[in-house]
Amino acid sequence: MSATLERHVFQAETKEVLNLMVHSIYSNKDIFLRELISNSSDALDKRKFQALTDSSLGASDESHILLITDNDKKTLIVEDNGIGMNHDDLVQVLGTIAKSGTKEFMGALKEAQKTDSILPPELIGQFGVGFYSTFIVADKVTVESRKAGDEQGWKWESTGDGSFTIEPVQKDSVGTRVILQLKKVDQEDGMQDYTSEWTLKSIVKKYSDFVAYPIQMDIERTSPDYDDEGKAIEGSEKSTVERETLNSMKAIWLRPANEVTDEEYKEFYRHVSHDWNEPLTWFRTRMEGTFEAQALIYVPSKAPHDLYFRDSKRGIQLYVKRVFIMDECKELLPDYLRFMKGVVDSEDLNLNISREILQQSRQIRAIRSRLVKKTISTLEEMQQKNREQYLGFWKEFGRVMKEGIFEDHENKEALLNLALFQSTNSESEMTTLNEYIERMKPGQEKIYYASGEDRKQIENSPHLEAFKAKGYEVLLLTDPVDEMWTQRPPEFKSMNFQSVGKGAVELGTEEEKQAAEKELSEKKETYKSLLEAVQSKLSESVKEVRLSNRLTDSASCLVSNDNDMTPQMEQLLRSMNQEVPKTKRILELNPSHPLIEKLQTAFGNQAVDSSKLEDYSYLLYNQALLAEGSPLPEPGKFSKLLSSLLVGII
Repeated sequence: MSATLERHVFQAETKEVLNLMVHSIYSNKDIFLRELISNSSDALDKRKFQALTDSSLGASDESHILLITDNDKKTLIVEDNGIGMNHDDLVQVLGTIAKSGTKEFMGALKEAQKTDSILPPELIGQFGVGFYSTFIVADKVTVESRKAGDEQGWKWESTGDGSFTIEPVQKDSVGTRVILQLKKVDQEDGMQDYTSEWTLKSIVKKYSDFVAYPIQMDIERTSPDYDDEGKAIEGSEKSTVERETLNSMKAIWLRPANEVTDEEYKEFYRHVSHDWNEPLTWFRTRMEGTFEAQALIYVPSKAPHDLYFRDSKRGIQLYVKRVFIMDECKELLPDYLRFMKGVVDSEDLNLNISREILQQSRQIRAIRSRLVKKTISTLEEMQQKNREQYLGFWKEFGRVMKEGIFEDHENKEALLNLALFQSTNSESEMTTLNEYIERMKPGQEKIYYASGEDRKQIENSPHLEAFKAKGYEVLLLTDPVDEMWTQRPPEFKSMNFQSVGKGAVELGTEEEKQAAEKELSEKKETYKSLLEAVQSKLSESVKEVRLSNRLTDSASCLVSNDNDMTPQMEQLLRSMNQEVPKTKRILELNPSHPLIEKLQTAFGNQAVDSSKLEDYSYLLYNQALLAEGSPLPEPGKFSKLLSSLLVGII
């Protein structure tokens, strides 16, 4: 042993951390190269920054990160000409694992091992242990470094056994060289050949493509000489070595917007989304203040086939200082914007931020809030300036956008402003709520809507009869998600939503409302006994039988109280295997319908006995169910009873 060789022993806890990492089954061993490249990028940044005030630290040649492989020796070297490290730096930076987080890291490792012994990549670096991911792929790690401004170089070396050595070394240039003595290739264990050109290129492309410095590698190529006719000369093959740059360094979100062409934006969209359809639009935003981040976000033109699948890919790519962190950062956008694609690049987040920290991060919440508002404003602009394009967007993503109305309290009115609806105003054109309000009748105070499986079913509903007769526009809601947000409908511009199938209906001017109420009140006295008798026959099915001012053509309909579930909502919950308590609804009868008038006359003359009244009541109730599209509880009984009554008439 050289007299200048120093041996340092890690503390007991640190040794245990390293032992756990080295011997654990790691879910993504490739992550070590990202860590080393990121460290090199930081070192180059530091040298460039310090050179601003000390010109002697400036790089004598172009800043770079170099990968050097030796397949025979099974070594991989990652070299940079950054700021470098001296003796004390090596002891402090590489000699102390997880400075203040050793216990926490050990706890996280052990907790992960309790489940399936697969350690998630985000644990690496979370507690300051990024460099030590090298021991997952290497039996020995050697670091040779010379700090800018120093003449002496130093070598740090460890086999991951809990100790390391430091000694002087002759190093001609400033920077750091990390030499990995690689473990044997084991594909089953995820241990790839990290001397392979293809393997290194693919890892760099995935994790470090946008690092600002060239990541280079010497590539050996064999090529023949050619004759005058351009044909290869047999036996003339010769080998040449060319230095290639593996990363694009094209972080287009960092380039001035006016220097990036539409084609470049579209090409980058294909890169991040793997979608060969062109994006509908995109936007960039820069966040400054207490934190710094930049984003390039795309709105796709077509919905993916798995948009509504629980396990579908969703989320924005997250970068930290142009280093790829994760592909699906779901915390950056709410679930109703899960179709959006793009990247967020933060200057302040930790390189290996974990899912748990993401959920608690104030910066992530601030970025999310900014992205949501920018997305909404981008869609608002599209809606106002290019209605045809926006109609295409809404056709693809309208249903998922509506999820935000009941999920995102802060932005619910803005989302309602974006929504498009079918309505009774037009057979083909959709309407916004603002357009609906502009067409409202004088004195109208509510936004009326009807829900059902499809437009045809809703238009045939008896609930719409009075609205059609008086010329009131009604929104037609046919998406299952509509049943969710209309359960507790929000206000829009201080106006309430009102289902045409709930509560009482009051249409027209004040004078017309008063006149209608007076007429209905008078008829209530006339029909009082009949209503009580019908209610007694249907006591197990309805909670009230009353006269209706919403019917003009139909004899009966079923309505709910304002806070009751709709039949569509009940069916939706049952389809999700949820228990739904039986809700009794209100049966409304049309006092002007010939059937109800004849029934009243017969009942008043005692021409209808109790049995017949029960049959008629049953028919009126089931007729109301059919009219709204609900299934009959006993279709066979209804059919026999109807046939029997028809025979009596004929």
